[in-house]
Amino acid sequence: MAWQNALIHELKRTFEQTGPRELQSIFFGGGTPSLMHPKTVGAIIEAAITLWTPSQDLEITLEANPNSVEVNRFKELRQNGVNRISVGIQALNNPDLKLLGRQHSADEAMKAIETACATFDRVSFDLIYARPGQTLEAWEQELSKALTFGTTHLSLYQLTIEPGTAFAPLFARGDLVLPEENLSADMFELTQNMMERHGMPAYEISNHAKLGMECRHNLVYWRYQDYTGVGPGAHGRLTLGGKKYATRQKKSPEAWLKAITEQGHGDEEVLELTAAEQDHERLMMGLRLLEGVDASLIKLPLDQTISVKALDSLVAEKYLRKENSYLIATAAGRQRLNAVLEHLWK
Repeated sequence: MAWQNALIHELKRTFEQTGPRELQSIFFGGGTPSLMHPKTVGAIIEAAITLWTPSQDLEITLEANPNSVEVNRFKELRQNGVNRISVGIQALNNPDLKLLGRQHSADEAMKAIETACATFDRVSFDLIYARPGQTLEAWEQELSKALTFGTTHLSLYQLTIEPGTAFAPLFARGDLVLPEENLSADMFELTQNMMERHGMPAYEISNHAKLGMECRHNLVYWRYQDYTGVGPGAHGRLTLGGKKYATRQKKSPEAWLKAITEQGHGDEEVLELTAAEQDHERLMMGLRLLEGVDASLIKLPLDQTISVKALDSLVAEKYLRKENSYLIATAAGRQRLNAVLEHLWK
C-alpha cells in the first residue's frame, strides 16, 4: 500500500504542475511491473484518468517477462484496465536466451505470447538479432516463427555492445563475436522486407506494427511530446510555463520511497532544457521515425543547430531527404543513424 500511495502522490503532484491535459497513454515499464499487484495497477490507472482527461482510445501498456508468475497475472491485469501488453522475449531458442542472460526458456516464451494474444487485443514482443554465430537463414526462420503468433506489434533490435552492459567485457576479451557488418546489414534489410510483406512495416528503426497498432506511448517520445516519469529511475519531459524540463526520479526504490516521505517528492533532478538541447533531442528522436522530424518545430535557426553543409551532403548521398518541412532519414540513413547524427551535429 505504501508503494501505491507514493505513486499516486507523485501523479497528484505532477497534476498540480501541469493542470488539465489530455491523457493519451500510460506505460508501466522498467524492472518487473507485471509483478505489481493488478489491483495496484488498477488504482494507479484510476488515479491518472481521474486527474487528467483520458482520450477515447487511451492506450495502457504493461511490460512483462514470460515466466509463469507474471503470465498468470495477465487476465487480472486486463480486468484492472491494462489494454496492451509488451512481452520481453529476445530469442526463440534456449542457447541464445542463455547467451543473452535471460532466465526463461523458449517454451515459456512461446506460451507467454500465446496467453497474451488470448487475453489482450494488442500484443507486442521483442527479439534481438545479429547475435553471435547467427546466420541470415537462422534469423529468417526465427522471424518467420515470430510472425505466426499474429501479434499486432514487434520490436526487432540489432544487438549492439554498450559500455556498462554485461556484454561489454566479453566483447573486449573476444569471447563475444558479433556478425560482420555486411551480414548485420543483410539482416536489417531482410527484416524490413519480411515485415513489409506481412503488413507490419517499420514506423521506427526497430519497431514494426500493423496499421493503427503503433505504440502510441513510444511515439510520444519520438515526436518529442510531453510525458511524466513517475517511480524509481523514471525520466520525463514536461513543458511548464513555456519552458521544457527534463526530470529524473531517484533510481533506488528505497531512496525514492524515503524521499517522498521526507521531502514530499521523488525527484533526483529537474533541469530546464536550453533551446539547443531541445533541438538536439528533437532531431535525435524524430529521425528514428519513418515519418521523420518536422524541422519547423526546431527553435533555433537550422544553421545554429546542425551543419547545413553536412545536411546537404547527406541528402545528396541519399541518407536523408527533405519533404516539405520534414527532414526524413531514408532506409539507408536509419540503418546508420548514429553515424548520420554525428555528421549533422555542429
